Amino acid sequence: MEGNDSDEFYTRLREQLWENTKWPANYLYKFIVPTDKEKIERIHSIFDNTGAVIESKKSKKGTYTSISVTVHLKNPDEVIKKYKEVSIIEGVISL
Repeated sequence: MEGNDSDEFYTRLREQLWENTKWPANYLYKFIVPTDKEKIERIHSIFDNTGAVIESKKSKKGTYTSISVTVHLKNPDEVIKKYKEVSIIEGVISL
């Protein structure tokens, strides 16, 4: 997602999160990452010191790793901030 598309996406996401969730709340992130130790560690480091529960599971062939992160956040802006931090890691798909 580049430029305006990502801005629109995050604006819509922020509105939906405010409408559908009582804050503060636990939020579940799901990412698909090429199985690469460095990329997986970068995701872990983004959620360091947040109290997040992180679960990883490799695909059958081991090419990809799915990462689920459950973390307690104050508001939708915190949710979006973490998505933006993860989005700079090459090859990561946010679900």
